[in-house]
Amino acid sequence: MKDSLKKYKYIYLIGIGGIGMSALARYFNFHKKTVFGHDSNKSELCKELELEGISINYIDSIETISSQIQLNIDQSLIIYTPAISFDQNQMSYFMENNFFIMKRSEVLGLITNDCFTIAVAGTHGKTTTSSMIAHILTYSGQDCTAFLGGISSNYNSNLLVSSESNIMVVEADEFDRSFLSLNPDIAIITSIDNDHTDIYKNDQILLEAFFDFSQRIKKGGK
Repeated sequence: MKDSLKKYKYIYLIGIGGIGMSALARYFNFHKKTVFGHDSNKSELCKELELEGISINYIDSIETISSQIQLNIDQSLIIYTPAISFDQNQMSYFMENNFFIMKRSEVLGLITNDCFTIAVAGTHGKTTTSSMIAHILTYSGQDCTAFLGGISSNYNSNLLVSSESNIMVVEADEFDRSFLSLNPDIAIITSIDNDHTDIYKNDQILLEAFFDFSQRIKKGGK
């Protein structure tokens, strides 16, 4: 784990039930952090996280935030998804009380930066392609850690974790230009199609974002 993240003992994810956020929750839980989260919907995925020992609240209230978080500001990392409004009560509380707050994509960028990272971008096909790559690596003896955008039927999870391999497979999400937080060794673009019109007002702006992603490949990468 990146040294800049090791100092945090407590992790709190706002929107923990999202497919990308829940994978991060599982990652930190694997690395023995105390993980908490909030979501407005008690989904099947949230229930699975609770069975894995992660504490989740479903009411947007300061009172539902664990005292371990509230009493340990310097040791707590708050992670949010772009889908969360800054007017949300818990988000407002964390901002007003000077907690360290990061977007999901920024945290993923830190986790992967020192690893050999394969980042899969594209309007369609990210989850299928990244799952295939992760599966091939796992069965080839190379192994990897993989953040998947869906629940793989092979592994019944959206996270594969290896404590030995330095290879990371991640989905590079174009929403909110999140993929510009990554610096991959190998970048894959499966497809580019008109999408997220709230972010990209026309095709040219969308194409420019994918071009910018392609320019973030590490020296010597492909």
